[in-house]
Amino acid sequence: MRELELPALTHSALSDRLIALRDEHQRLKGQGLRLDLTRGKPSPEQLTLSQPLLGMPGADGHTAQDGTDCRNYGGLQGLPELRATFSGPLQVPAEQLVAFGNSSLELMYECLVDAVLFGVPGSSAPWPREGRTAVLCPVPGYDRHFAICEKLGLDMIPVPMTETGPDMDEVERLVADEWVKAIWCVPKYSNPTAVTFSAETVRRLAAMETAAPDFRVFWDNAYAVHGVADADEPLLDILGLSTEHGHPDRVFVFGSTSKITAAGSGVAFFGSSPANVSWLLGHFAKRTIGPDKVNQLRHARFLPDAPAVAAHMERHAALLRPKFELIDTVLEKRLGGTGVASWTRPRGGYFVSLDVLDGCAARVVELAGEAGIALTPAGATFPHGKDPRDRNIRLAPSYPDLDELRDALEGLVLCVELAAVERLLAASDGTG
Repeated sequence: MRELELPALTHSALSDRLIALRDEHQRLKGQGLRLDLTRGKPSPEQLTLSQPLLGMPGADGHTAQDGTDCRNYGGLQGLPELRATFSGPLQVPAEQLVAFGNSSLELMYECLVDAVLFGVPGSSAPWPREGRTAVLCPVPGYDRHFAICEKLGLDMIPVPMTETGPDMDEVERLVADEWVKAIWCVPKYSNPTAVTFSAETVRRLAAMETAAPDFRVFWDNAYAVHGVADADEPLLDILGLSTEHGHPDRVFVFGSTSKITAAGSGVAFFGSSPANVSWLLGHFAKRTIGPDKVNQLRHARFLPDAPAVAAHMERHAALLRPKFELIDTVLEKRLGGTGVASWTRPRGGYFVSLDVLDGCAARVVELAGEAGIALTPAGATFPHGKDPRDRNIRLAPSYPDLDELRDALEGLVLCVELAAVERLLAASDGTG
């Protein structure tokens, strides 16, 4: 993403442009649009790719490879064959992987709640009982990560995202504080910037010394197999590296099939050290008799190995690729070279990160909403919904079809330019 430069326009030219843009916005409002770019939901076409799941495992197909009757209780760690399929993509040995319910977010919430109530392996006490508890939050980042921390009363410390991952100089400085207990990471095709952590970033996260002996990296590898470019972006194995550097319990790995198969009826995964796996399963054992193994069995049969996952995800990529290309085409045509916006060009994941002029993001969202185009709230990619520069907007292009997406983008670029001209004129007049 290139840095913004303020356009050098005269006051008169800005005034004329403002009138034209407001007229155009009025016409847009009159179209009665109902378009939504707020959340990264798979499209109906993507969901149809997994339609065979609805007929699996069949009336007589309820037995797993090890003889387990999947209709019955038990099997807290999940089916071995499904864990074997996702062991490679998630970079976790199958015996250290847990397959559970339909939501990795639920597993992240579970881990933080258990840390708050009981502590984690290596803790001397539950996290808040030791005093202030802080979590590092790379920004822009995933709003639901921040919402969990806010719900549990944990302090959040923003850390800038760079083109190689979180600013590791800042991370290493902050973890010298014993109250800093964790960091959120979406390491591959990050939400929303689509950054994949560099080899150096992963090595530093694995090797760094932390004041808190029970520090955890929440490694939300949600887009592990979600490339849209011809070549995948490699990601180092942080779990193995952390073990090599003497921190075997440092990393909690999360993943799911939510954007692979049926978004609301998939399977979520947790991977970590043997000690951390035993810790989590010990808590699970108090609240459940086991996961939905029938659902796990049909997933194991639909995706029997890692090559099957890769082939399936290429079909997803074929549907998503034109949408990312369309975003870049429309934004470049209208905003390229203007200096009022910059954006990412993802090679995978589900989002585009759009930066507008400082102080304009909330106004862009407001203008778009008036025209029937729903955008993620400005500030959502920062803790407590507060972007200090009010400039970042997350775009989610996956759900609309191409015609709807084009209409939404054409309206969006109008709102970006209108908000920018308003801002520049206010600055010129000394009122902004």
